[in-house]
Amino acid sequence: MQLLDGKLASQALKDELSGTIDKNNPPHLAAILVGSNGASQTYVASKVKNCKEVGFESSLIELDETVSEEELLKTISDLNNNKNINGILVQLPLPKHISEEKIINAIDPSKDVDGFHPVNVGKMVQGMDTFIPATPYGILLLLKHYNIPVKGKHAIVIGRSNIVGRPISILLSANNTMGNATVTLCHSHTPNIKELCLQADIIVTALGKPGFLKADHVKDGAIIVDVGITRVPDSSKKSGFAIKGDVDFDYVAPKCSYITPVPGGVGLMTIAALLQNTYKAWKKHTA
Repeated sequence: MQLLDGKLASQALKDELSGTIDKNNPPHLAAILVGSNGASQTYVASKVKNCKEVGFESSLIELDETVSEEELLKTISDLNNNKNINGILVQLPLPKHISEEKIINAIDPSKDVDGFHPVNVGKMVQGMDTFIPATPYGILLLLKHYNIPVKGKHAIVIGRSNIVGRPISILLSANNTMGNATVTLCHSHTPNIKELCLQADIIVTALGKPGFLKADHVKDGAIIVDVGITRVPDSSKKSGFAIKGDVDFDYVAPKCSYITPVPGGVGLMTIAALLQNTYKAWKKHTA
């Protein structure tokens, strides 16, 4: 069993980016954080920190939880029209009184480094050059770093969100060097998940249910990519919680050829992929 170490892989990507940017005119990412959700604050702070590490500029715009949808749309419009901003992300989830669909649609597709705008999603589905959602893109970059081909393999994706499950199922099945797998997409209404998983060469779990994937779901030699990140109460931790993945790691890992840890796996690759998308946006805007 070998760990797919997101720390090592993401650092290699960041080092490569750091050596290719124009230090006098670096990429600039603007992040919008609405409210005071602890997890969202942590994620955004990490994104800002990583921008600094590679020499990118970043702007963090913090808005009160009571901000109106109209005010948030105005903020996005200003960033769309700011030529010094290359990438825009709005940290999700948003307060219930704000339509996430409207907000995502308001971002200029050429600055949509999260890859959520329908224009970019449509391009991804058609195999066109575009921004790929950061977590699925991070998974591909991680597999690439460890020289793990997916061609001809049977991949099971558990979870059908627009952020992870659906896009990674499309990307793994795409007709390109990082795809050509046969993909089965499972979800809450799939009656025989265990039986399907036992057929899988690759399993990607994106459920948010700690310990869901058990050892008896996994055949020997399988490749496991755990996207789950859930805060579980743990009085032994200073923070009061531990981070758990979807995989029952201690029992599943011995059966695998490769497996991602949580934390230290896909989460770090998500940020590396976001930086890659921001660099890509910068190149287009400076061309």
